[in-house]
Amino acid sequence: MYVLLSVLLALVLLPFIWMLSSSFKHDNEVLTVPIRWIPETFVWSNYTDIWTRVPMAGYLLNSAILAVAISSLQVLTGSFAAYGFAKIRFPGRDALFLAYIATIAVPWQAYMIPQYIMMQKAGLTNTFTVLILLQAFSAFGVFLMRQYYSTIPDELMEAARIDGLNEYGIWARIILPLSKPALASLALLTFVNTWNDYMGPFIYLSSNELWTVQIGLRSFIGQYSAQYAMIMAGSVISIIPIFLIFMAGQRNFISGIATSGLKG
Repeated sequence: MYVLLSVLLALVLLPFIWMLSSSFKHDNEVLTVPIRWIPETFVWSNYTDIWTRVPMAGYLLNSAILAVAISSLQVLTGSFAAYGFAKIRFPGRDALFLAYIATIAVPWQAYMIPQYIMMQKAGLTNTFTVLILLQAFSAFGVFLMRQYYSTIPDELMEAARIDGLNEYGIWARIILPLSKPALASLALLTFVNTWNDYMGPFIYLSSNELWTVQIGLRSFIGQYSAQYAMIMAGSVISIIPIFLIFMAGQRNFISGIATSGLKG
């Protein structure tokens, strides 16, 4: 088993190792065959030149603004809606939940164009607002949080109601403190998806000042050639925030994923 896991780990890390190696090469050395894993000469200037060639700091800041705003909203809306689906009984609750979750199966390409037309008529294109509003709700987030809430005993809510707490108070004072692992999992998954999102910013953001890091790296791709070394250096820089956030919340993330599939 350990041998199998080691092989799988090597396969997963192989593209990252190639990207890291390529970030220290000249452009004409990146796509050489066979692959030279260790550069003959380490081009350290790739990591310094990229900050002056493009507004890399601005791209990282834009990505951080969108990722933090969307992650915060999805944690808020997902946990709030999941509490209603998991702990409040009302007619048609299960049918409504299944209908809502079924939207995950609808590909974004199916409604991408009408969605853009709606946002354009509302005058929201080329702003962060459109991306934040469109991604403030997540059916997957509601599903993840509802599964976790199902592991919390209903007796806690009944006792809180007897003590006089309303549903908002129960959600804020009982459910949320008990849901830190699931909240951390949802926040991390949403942050990573938003940080790595390419199509959303590509469609809705046209100003260079609003570009995210994923769109900004496209600046190194020309009509007939591409600066692959710069792209790889920018890619390495772009994964550092995600790596740090994952390491900081790794314990809660694993705990939240492991328990979200259990039924209490």
